[in-house]
Amino acid sequence: MFIIMTSIIQATLTVTSPDFQDGKMIPEKFTCEGSNTSPAISITNIPKEAVSMVLIMDDPDAPNGGFDHWVVFNIEPGGNILENSVPGIEGSNGKGEAKYTGPCPPTGEHHYHFKVYALDMMLNLKIGATKKNVLENMTGHIIAWGEIVGLYSKKQNRK
Repeated sequence: MFIIMTSIIQATLTVTSPDFQDGKMIPEKFTCEGSNTSPAISITNIPKEAVSMVLIMDDPDAPNGGFDHWVVFNIEPGGNILENSVPGIEGSNGKGEAKYTGPCPPTGEHHYHFKVYALDMMLNLKIGATKKNVLENMTGHIIAWGEIVGLYSKKQNRK
């Protein structure tokens, strides 16, 4: 497990989605059983000092310690990430692809964390950078963060 070492985080971002509520089910549209498009994400309380933002969507319930579904960095500090958009530079997901891949748990119900970080700098990384690279490069530069968590289970796993 990689631990983020930060300077004192001065603010908390409020992360919401018009597509699902925190702690509730992610609609099928945004999963492998739907169109596999990314949901809209809304961010408020962005510090005026923010130079860029990072969005990491991961599933800590996945086998082998988790799965990275979406890594995006150098996002312009704004309040909305539109549905099915590429708001910044995409890093590698758990499949090694620089794109969004929706929830697709092999068994049971999984938790999908959409973590958003406001940074005091742009990251000097290329398309396809790994989550580990992104986390290492943003260490000490996080000025605010927040998250929303969605749930999903495949149709055949639902009771």
